[in-house]
Amino acid sequence: MTALAASDSKPAPLGALIQAGKQQLAMRLPQRRDAAGRRLPRIQVPASGQSAPQPGSAPHRLPLYQRPGSVVLLDDAPDYLEMLAASLPRHWNVETFVNPRECVSYLQQEPARWEADLRAQQRIVENWHHGEPLVRQILDYWASEKERYALTKVCVVDQRMPGMTGLQALEQLADWPGRRILLTGDFDEGLATQAFNRGLIDQFITKQTDRMGVCLAEAIQLLMDRPDARYHQIWSATLRPQQLAILREPSVAQDLANFASRTFAEWVVIGEPFGVLGLSDSGLAFWVQLEPTEGLEELATLAAERGASPEDVSHIRAGRCVYDGRLLEALGRRRPPSVTPAFYVGDAGIVIAAIHRIDVEPGGPVAVSYTDWMALNAQRRSMNQSRY
Repeated sequence: MTALAASDSKPAPLGALIQAGKQQLAMRLPQRRDAAGRRLPRIQVPASGQSAPQPGSAPHRLPLYQRPGSVVLLDDAPDYLEMLAASLPRHWNVETFVNPRECVSYLQQEPARWEADLRAQQRIVENWHHGEPLVRQILDYWASEKERYALTKVCVVDQRMPGMTGLQALEQLADWPGRRILLTGDFDEGLATQAFNRGLIDQFITKQTDRMGVCLAEAIQLLMDRPDARYHQIWSATLRPQQLAILREPSVAQDLANFASRTFAEWVVIGEPFGVLGLSDSGLAFWVQLEPTEGLEELATLAAERGASPEDVSHIRAGRCVYDGRLLEALGRRRPPSVTPAFYVGDAGIVIAAIHRIDVEPGGPVAVSYTDWMALNAQRRSMNQSRY
C-alpha cells in the first residue's frame, strides 16, 4: 500500500502535519498549558512565510535535552508565600520555605544528584560509542531514573528576611546549578546590578510589579526553558557537523523548539538515528525522524533494498515520505519497516520529518512520566503532612 497519493508533488509544510495524515500524535497527547495555566494548541509552529526569529527571541536555540523540574520559593511571610505558590501553574512541582536556612540546606543537597544525573546521561553516550543504540538506552533511562523531575530548576528568594537576606542565601548556593530569581520590596538598581555582576541571580522582580503572579510564572518558565549547557554538550557529541548545522538554521530550530515544547514533557535530540525522542506528560514515547533532504537518495536506496514498493521508493526519493528502518534497528525490533508521510521543518528546505509512536513491548521498560511522578509526589507530601 502506497504511503501517499501519486499526485502529491512535495512534502507538506510542518503546519499541515495533521492534513498530511499523521494525526495520532496530536490526538493522543494530553493538553499542554502555558505559565499562566492557559490551554496551548497541541501543535503550534510559525505560519508559512513567517520570518526567522530575531536575535534575543525565545527560544534562543533548540535545547538538545529538556525536561520539567521543580521550583523552590523562599519568603519569610507565610501568607505571601502561599499566594505566590497558588499563582503558579498547578502542573508544576513547587516546594515552599519560610526559613532561609532550611531552604539553603535543601538545595545544597542537590548538586550531587545533578552530577549523578549528568553521569547517567554521559554513560549513555559512552555506551553508544561502544555500540549500544541510543534510543533503547534513553528509554531505559526514562524508566529507571524515577526522581529526575525532583531536581530544582529555579529558586525564587525574597531579599528582605530576618537573619539572612536573599543574596546571603544565594551566596551559600554557589555549587547549586539552577536558575535564581530575587524578589525585593522596592526596585534597587544598585542591588540588582551587584547581584547580576556576581552571578548570584538570573532575574530580578519587585513585589510591586503589576500582576505579580503572572509575571513571576512567566519569568520562571523562561528560565526553565533555557538550554542547560552541560546537557547540551553531552548530546551534541552524538551529532555530526552536518546535523548540527541543520539544527542551527533559525527556522528549523524555531519549528522544532515550538513543536517539542508544546507536545512533549521531555525530549532529547540525537544524531544516530537523527531526530528527537520525546516523552509526553502521560508517558507516551514518540520519535520525530529528521532526514536531511540531501540524503533522501540514500534513504530511498535503503528502503528499496529492504523491500519497499517502487512507488514508495519514489515517494521517499521525492521527500514525500520517509522510511523507519533505522529506528527499528535502533530499537532492535523485527517488524517490517514502513513508510510515513513527511513534512518540512523550517523554511530552508534542508530537512524533512515524520512522527512515529514507540509502543512499549511486552516486558519492556515503561517510562516514568511526569504525570505519574507528580501524582506520586503529591501522595508522599500528603502522607508526610498527615504525620504532623
